Amino acid sequence: MSTKHSKAAEKFLQDSKMAAWHNETLWMVRAKRDKMSKEVPEWEELRNKACELKLYSSSHLEELLLEFEKNATANGAIVHWAKDADEYCAIVYEILNEHNVHHFIKSKSMLAEECGLNPFLMERGIDVVESDLGERILQLMHLEPSHIVLPAIHIKREQVGELFEKEMGTEKGNFDPTYLTHAARKNLRHLFLNAEAAMTGANFAVASTGDIVVCTNEGNADMGTSYPKLNIAAFGMEKIVPDLEALGVFTRLLARSATGQPVTTYTSHYRRPREGGEYHIIIVDNGRSTLLSKPGHIKTLNCIRCGACMNTCPVYRRSGGYSYTYFIPGPIGINLGMAHDPEKYYDNLSACSLCMSCSDVCPVKVDLAEQIYRWRQDLDALGKANTGKKIMSGGMKFLMERPALFNAALWAAPIVNGLPRFMKYNDLDDWGKGRELPEFAGESFNEMWKKNKVQGKEESK
Repeated sequence: MSTKHSKAAEKFLQDSKMAAWHNETLWMVRAKRDKMSKEVPEWEELRNKACELKLYSSSHLEELLLEFEKNATANGAIVHWAKDADEYCAIVYEILNEHNVHHFIKSKSMLAEECGLNPFLMERGIDVVESDLGERILQLMHLEPSHIVLPAIHIKREQVGELFEKEMGTEKGNFDPTYLTHAARKNLRHLFLNAEAAMTGANFAVASTGDIVVCTNEGNADMGTSYPKLNIAAFGMEKIVPDLEALGVFTRLLARSATGQPVTTYTSHYRRPREGGEYHIIIVDNGRSTLLSKPGHIKTLNCIRCGACMNTCPVYRRSGGYSYTYFIPGPIGINLGMAHDPEKYYDNLSACSLCMSCSDVCPVKVDLAEQIYRWRQDLDALGKANTGKKIMSGGMKFLMERPALFNAALWAAPIVNGLPRFMKYNDLDDWGKGRELPEFAGESFNEMWKKNKVQGKEESK
């Protein structure tokens, strides 16, 4: 298997203080999620309901999307369909170009990241501004998000202070978060007021009403769409939910799972264009419909992008978002990358210990770890299986199918305890590169069990 992830993780771990901070901070978010979930008696019932609703939506995708289009059009919106990333970017550019837009403001959208919208528009002379604070920081630093909910979680406030000093003229050496937030707000204010068009993603799209629902804590989506008369929203087709009652199930789960809040500060519904304006909605496939033909991976479409799987993942927390080669990291990113292009993103499969914690915390019951295991079974067919691991697995199979040989190996194993270190820790021992080998017991479990069984018989006489 490729070592891209392990090498990138090794680089991340070289800054031990940063690595420890990253691990502790994300675990704190996980702990907040646990506290919030325990305050809702029907938490597991909500998870089951959310999973069922998502599976229903996936199995009735065409019907729900057409219902959404009908209702959104009746509300005055203009609905577009994009089969892939190129078509999505082209539609956005066409809308902006028709209205002679040069200043464009966006709220956070992982779909835009997925499809490379920002560089596409900038190459064509459109100034794109990210209005989410974390995304804005990363945009000014020319970096990509390392988390889907907390995009700049890996950036320390000292770095932000230095960035704002350069970009916004803030006080030298002032890293106070409140001060920096006010500076960002002031800087963004004139960008909001001078934007000629605004765009949001969508956390949910409601089929029965034609609503686009956006959940934020900063209110930046509302600010962005309040001034320009031209607004655009885009969503991946899996974001569709049947009705407002179903929406209520997801909004009770989303913030609690994502950031440990009862609900996001703003849950905004967008339905109609502003008076005298236009509201465009783009429904994007970009490989999502392909997942419908993969029964073992269809639950990937359940994902509501809460990031809970990242916050709990021991590998993500200790290796950072940039160690993954797909633009979304963590357990959900591993699965989405494989669904998108397995030959390109197979290396991320090694970034999983199969501890199952991600599956346990997912609010919509995506079987994340189980899917990663299934993807691993495909590596040999893809020609990407690790030769060393194949030989090792073959050897273990040979040994375990022969009890006499297996027991002989157990008997001889304690000899390893007395070997010199150079014989135990070398390039052949990947395990020993980061860990101490366990000491082999002088007596195997088999021997202990047989001995106790004999003793038990004697005592019963």
